[in-house]
Amino acid sequence: MEKFDKKAIDAKLAENLPFRHRWHNRFHLEMPFGLINDPNGLCFYDGEYHIFYQWNPYGCEHKNKCWAHVHTRDFVHYSTPELALWPDDVHDKDGCYSGCGFAAPEGVRVFYTCNAKDAQGVRTSSQRFGTLQADGHVKKEEFALPTNPAGYTAHFRDPFLFTRHGRRYFVIGAQADEDAPRGTVLIYGETDEGWELLGEPETRLGNFGYMWECPNLLQFGSYDVLAFCPQGLPAREFDRQNRYQSGYITGHLSLDGMAMLQHNKFCELDRGFDFYAPQVMEHEGRHILLGWMGMPDEDAQYPTREQGWQYSLTMPRELTLRQGHIYSRPARELQALRIQETTRQLAARQTKRLEADLFPGSEVLLNICLGKAQQVDLTLRFGLETTVLHYDRHTQVMRISREGMKLGARGVRQFHLYVDEVLSLQLFIDRTAVEAFFQHGEEVASFFIFPEKDIVPGLELTADQPMEEVSGQVWQLDVFRYGMH
Repeated sequence: MEKFDKKAIDAKLAENLPFRHRWHNRFHLEMPFGLINDPNGLCFYDGEYHIFYQWNPYGCEHKNKCWAHVHTRDFVHYSTPELALWPDDVHDKDGCYSGCGFAAPEGVRVFYTCNAKDAQGVRTSSQRFGTLQADGHVKKEEFALPTNPAGYTAHFRDPFLFTRHGRRYFVIGAQADEDAPRGTVLIYGETDEGWELLGEPETRLGNFGYMWECPNLLQFGSYDVLAFCPQGLPAREFDRQNRYQSGYITGHLSLDGMAMLQHNKFCELDRGFDFYAPQVMEHEGRHILLGWMGMPDEDAQYPTREQGWQYSLTMPRELTLRQGHIYSRPARELQALRIQETTRQLAARQTKRLEADLFPGSEVLLNICLGKAQQVDLTLRFGLETTVLHYDRHTQVMRISREGMKLGARGVRQFHLYVDEVLSLQLFIDRTAVEAFFQHGEEVASFFIFPEKDIVPGLELTADQPMEEVSGQVWQLDVFRYGMH
């Protein structure tokens, strides 16, 4: 029997939905079995958003790299996930790696990295197009590039298509083969004869890690944003604290001069423990991001692997650019998940403490007029276990601590957050996935927590001095619905 039997795998997926295990998230995309990672192929076609993502249907290891696929009109109701692209020829026998998607007259098309290794383990990376068929599989078609260019290693992957002045280009993650490996991206332009290497866009970043993965080249008005995932950056006190980073630079891309001009410093897209490999699609002027909630080379830190599945995608986020900084907000469609009948209002004045019961899936909106308070703690409590968001007004540092949890990775993440009088928080608390938005999306943090016991969480807000006023709401959130066509 063929190893990747689409019909059998799709049937097993349908049988295992809806999710049953208490750690399975209800409003984050994930799979009932196997390991998922990078979102791929995001695009809008014929009234629907198409979302592909890396998936190993046979275990919780980074092997058997396939693409799974769902589509949705509203980011709430989804088709049943299915196997769409899998390793089945000499070009991608060692994995269908990441890539992008786009709408074309013939339908949804994808552009991905084929990964193959010879008997000595030497890698060949090639870039290939495909078209989604009516039966849900991707038909593999023409190659854009058969291998990596001279001067760069076979760590050459994750193509992302973009258009400028009516011409198609793609940016791709690369590693310069020098005395020591150096991360970068390359840009190719389409010609009548095929794809032409235009070069490596010059930046002011210098030697910035040994590999850049998952590049996105975005336009916000007159500004260009190069988002990418550098590997090999040392951690610092208030940033770059994960094993690998996801971030961006903002400036002006000169394709003639092959340079990113007047760009700002590298800034992270997410400050949490579990975020990597984001991809952004643009539709009707909106930039919509999905990221992988996980981290390469940290698989042992996630206890769901013992249950046969691993990782989630983030909820869709809408990005805006203000003064060179990307703001992230939950996609507006997600408000449809709110169950209005059980809404709880939060309100208090001149208080050092506020408590609220949450739901098995909750959205919390809080506006804290700090008043005299200098230290504020927001605690998510699962019985005796806690995760704490601590804000220090004097140092203007937000600190997220999972030290009070028993299972999974613990640790601390901290970053600067500039608050004048009002601290604004919006939290989405799923069964294990938490996404926290600060100051109306100026910063965001994604992370997992794995409560030992099946306990509905509670929320405690405390301060060292009376907070002038606290207002907000708690919504119970409905679940994603699968099986919609």
